[in-house]
Amino acid sequence: MTAVYSIFIFVLTIFLGFELISKVPSTLHTPLMSGTNAIHGITLIGALAAMQTSHHGFSTLLSILAVIFATINVVGGYAVTDRMLSMFKKKDKGGTE
Repeated sequence: MTAVYSIFIFVLTIFLGFELISKVPSTLHTPLMSGTNAIHGITLIGALAAMQTSHHGFSTLLSILAVIFATINVVGGYAVTDRMLSMFKKKDKGGTE
């Protein structure tokens, strides 16, 4: 019964996430991504804790994948945020160096 319940929750979260993201205007995607870096950092800490407590091969593999994906999310989020913030910096219009 718990496996069916877990699969149901997983499918429900996929559907809900897709519906929420598809309703956000494209002009808000970058600011929302910069705001979710903290959430991805918490996910990374949770994945590291899960990796430390895993005792079986499959759970260790899932923990390693969670750490890899959470790290990609954190680094990518900060890269996008940095790129977004660089768009708002003033550019030097004169010929002074």
